[in-house]
Amino acid sequence: MELPGLGQHCSERTCGQLDFLPLKCDACGEVFCKDHVRYDDHQCSCAYKKNVQVPVCPLCNTPIPVQKGEIPDIVVGAHIDKDCKYNPAQQKQKIFTNKCVKPGCKRKEMMKVLCEQCGGSFCIKHRHPLDHDCRGSSQPISKA
Repeated sequence: MELPGLGQHCSERTCGQLDFLPLKCDACGEVFCKDHVRYDDHQCSCAYKKNVQVPVCPLCNTPIPVQKGEIPDIVVGAHIDKDCKYNPAQQKQKIFTNKCVKPGCKRKEMMKVLCEQCGGSFCIKHRHPLDHDCRGSSQPISKA
C-alpha cells in the first residue's frame, strides 16, 4: 500500500530523495533528507545568519563583532580598511634590548637583570657582584 501524501523530496538538486521524515533547514527554510540537512551539505546561502562564531582580524588578532544578518567577511574587510591597529613595525621589534653595562661585554638579555647593590643592568654571566666588580655597596663582598 502506497501513501502518496506522506514525506517530501529533498531540496538538494542532486538528491531529490523522497524522505518520510524530512528535516527543515533553520537558515534557508528548505526541506532536506538526513544526508543534506547540514549547512555545508547543501551549500546553504543563508548559513551566515545562524553562524555564532566571532571572526578574528588576521592582522591584529582582535575579535570583530558581527551583527545578526551581516556577512563576516565584509565586516572583517571593513575593519581592516578603517579600524585595524595592525603595526607592521611591531612585528620586527627587538626582543633582546637590555644591554649589559659591564665594560667590554656586548651581550643583551630579554629581561633586565639588576644588581641589588649597584642597580646596574647586566647579562646573566655578569649578574653577580663579583662578576662585574660591583662598587655599589660599602659592605665587603666575600668570595665564599
